Amino acid sequence: MKIIKGFVIAFSIYSKIPVPQFDWKEEDMQYHLCFFPLIGLIIGALEAGWFFLGNAAGISHLCKTLIAVAIPLLVTGGFHMDGFMDTMDAFHSYQPRERKLEILKDAHIGAFSVIMLAVFGLIYMGAFGQIEGAENLGVFCCGFFLSRCLSGLGVVSLRSAKSDGLLYHFASTAHERWVKGALYLQIILCAILMLWLQAKTAIFVLVAAGLTYLYYWWRSYRELNGITGDTAGYFLTLCEGAMVVAAAVIDFL
Repeated sequence: MKIIKGFVIAFSIYSKIPVPQFDWKEEDMQYHLCFFPLIGLIIGALEAGWFFLGNAAGISHLCKTLIAVAIPLLVTGGFHMDGFMDTMDAFHSYQPRERKLEILKDAHIGAFSVIMLAVFGLIYMGAFGQIEGAENLGVFCCGFFLSRCLSGLGVVSLRSAKSDGLLYHFASTAHERWVKGALYLQIILCAILMLWLQAKTAIFVLVAAGLTYLYYWWRSYRELNGITGDTAGYFLTLCEGAMVVAAAVIDFL
């Protein structure tokens, strides 16, 4: 029963996909991060299906690209992008750690979040539009699954910047050994699939994801002495951006 509840909780928190609602208890949260990557699996499948449909229907590449960029936002409701924008405001404030944590909690957005969102969006759309090969697209679609594996792994592996908040609650209630084991296994299986689809592209995408994780670790510890729920969303967004750029570079070459 805890496994089923964990599945429902994961989809309820991290997506807009309709699921049954119930009152959560602390013990129900133990395994929900194990199912977090499944939302990425659905996004990847929708992306691949959309491009297949678009090609079959003769839809323009620009239209396919713009709608493909919108799909993750529609599925997640912009949950992770919100964290990216809040983190951009905090990191670019050049304030002491305590003030940056206050900025992360502020519901208002600042100029830097808007600027960095625009920069990120333009790079992301440009790179996505460059990917035309089916194998390379398939590798990138797997990246939506991989980014959530790594994000979930960060929650249970990296130090929390605060002793309260949503991320701290998720980390403290998670069954660390089982969650880590499940996420590591899913990372391995995802990497195998990516290598099978297109080895060269997969290597570049996997390296991009790994380097982004290391950068996230270093930057969060330097700026905040740990991670928060917002920086977890920042990482996932940045990771998917790095992976699409890596796939686009290989597709171009």
